Amino acid sequence: MRAKVISEEPISIYDLKAELEKIKSRDTELGFRAAKVEEYLHNFAKVDEKKVHDLKKKIHDLNIPRLREDQVCKLVDIMPSDLEEVRLVLASYSITVTNENLVKIADVIKEHKK
Repeated sequence: MRAKVISEEPISIYDLKAELEKIKSRDTELGFRAAKVEEYLHNFAKVDEKKVHDLKKKIHDLNIPRLREDQVCKLVDIMPSDLEEVRLVLASYSITVTNENLVKIADVIKEHKK
């Protein structure tokens, strides 16, 4: 019997880290794959969870046309620091963002890296 997907929702690595903590406290031990994911997150998810949610909100508040939740999550995960890095992150999606909006995104992310 195959598992049935009820819904899909993009999450950032920081949200995943919080979910793994909930599972770990519930089950007391993680499975092999979950433990590997936790190890990866420990190495790469180094920003405070509150800062991440604040950053997501600020990116959404920019009201950039056609910018979807999965793209915002990817920006938060990678935290590009300048215009070119933001452009590179969004290049893998079929979205066109003006230079003005790319600069706005880069500025918001830079502000949160401090």
